[in-house]
Amino acid sequence: MTPRELTPVAILGGARIPFCRNNTAYMDIGNREMGIKTLGSLVEKFSLHDQVLGEVAYGAVIKHSRDWNLAREITLSSGLSARTPGLTMQRACATSLDASIDVGNKIALGQIQVGIGGGSDTTSDVPIVFKDEFAGRLLETARSRSAGDRLKAWKGFRPSELAPALPGVQEPRTGKSMGDHCELMAQEWGIAREDQDQMAFDSHQKLAQAYDEGFMEDLVVPFRGLERDGILRPDTTLEKLATLKPAFDKRSGKGTLTAGNSTSLTDGASCALLSSDAWAKENGHEPLAYLTHSRAAAVDFVAGEGLLIAPTLAVARLLQDTGLTFDDFDFFEIHEAFAAQVLCTLAAWESKDYCKDKLGLKKALGSIDRDKLNVKGSSLAAGHPFAATGTRILPVAAKLLAEKGEGRALISVCTAGGMGVAAIVERGTG
Repeated sequence: MTPRELTPVAILGGARIPFCRNNTAYMDIGNREMGIKTLGSLVEKFSLHDQVLGEVAYGAVIKHSRDWNLAREITLSSGLSARTPGLTMQRACATSLDASIDVGNKIALGQIQVGIGGGSDTTSDVPIVFKDEFAGRLLETARSRSAGDRLKAWKGFRPSELAPALPGVQEPRTGKSMGDHCELMAQEWGIAREDQDQMAFDSHQKLAQAYDEGFMEDLVVPFRGLERDGILRPDTTLEKLATLKPAFDKRSGKGTLTAGNSTSLTDGASCALLSSDAWAKENGHEPLAYLTHSRAAAVDFVAGEGLLIAPTLAVARLLQDTGLTFDDFDFFEIHEAFAAQVLCTLAAWESKDYCKDKLGLKKALGSIDRDKLNVKGSSLAAGHPFAATGTRILPVAAKLLAEKGEGRALISVCTAGGMGVAAIVERGTG
């Protein structure tokens, strides 16, 4: 079989609702409702009503059992044709970036001409389930064929069995939260508290400026009285951030991660529209930029590697694939799960020993120009609804390149489970 030429994957734009702290504006709605609003807004923005798209790939990390067909249900309520298929996906914090990559790969192979990637997450509307013992009694009752068998199922019942089991954010294999793991990374790499607070402060200032200058106007859809992200604090100061106590390592005296330099539990949804050039032209849309390369990687965090350090591998492999260096990029969009995570990643790329021992390189990847890093703010200011972060970032990167008229952007997202996903967005680079 003769290899076919890949179709360029155009990024046409995105839409998201303002992100907000959990148990606030969106506390009474879930992933489905947030997704319908977001996807419906994208349909309205690009005049997609009743159109058949090749795919809607959409996901959530924390979801109810009723959300098992989340992408399809959101698609059916979005205004798109009911003939548009939906694919529900999940890769923790990189879910919507991965969803967009999946759509992009199908476009590149000519399987589809247009699709949407996205995601939503809520820690307000979480699934609350019974403990295994009580759930077992319910199942045994349902299987029983007689009144006697049903009574046997409840023999020895104790009221304590009714206590609900709430979902946790700990890693199942270590029992530690992301913050616990990142605290260990910060100590391993010697990341100073002051540097973390500075990154958080900068993120708030940059995002506030992005709103003030109108950059976010066509990306963020007002919803439930919010026009900006509810976590954004343009009035925060380094002095205020310095007063916050450690949020994870509270006893050793070494803790540096606080509520101010870590992302908050967040509710929100986002999505992005991708297509072939032919579809874009036929429907009157101008591509912002192109999704050209992607890579995923994982580390053995159980054996001691940093839980959130996997993006170092994903990016290194991506640069090897393309022959590019950091000097070839105009913008870097690195998801700010924690300020310390970003700073550890940057330090690892600058370390000759790490790049040699862990990445298999002959020299360090090098330093990133900080003036090109998260220039419109990132997760520390916007918030981090796990599955929605990827398609918050992707349209921002594409729009930055569209405004510049050319260039490249590197996207990097760390995830739970010791994984990382990286992608390259380009415009007019030849």
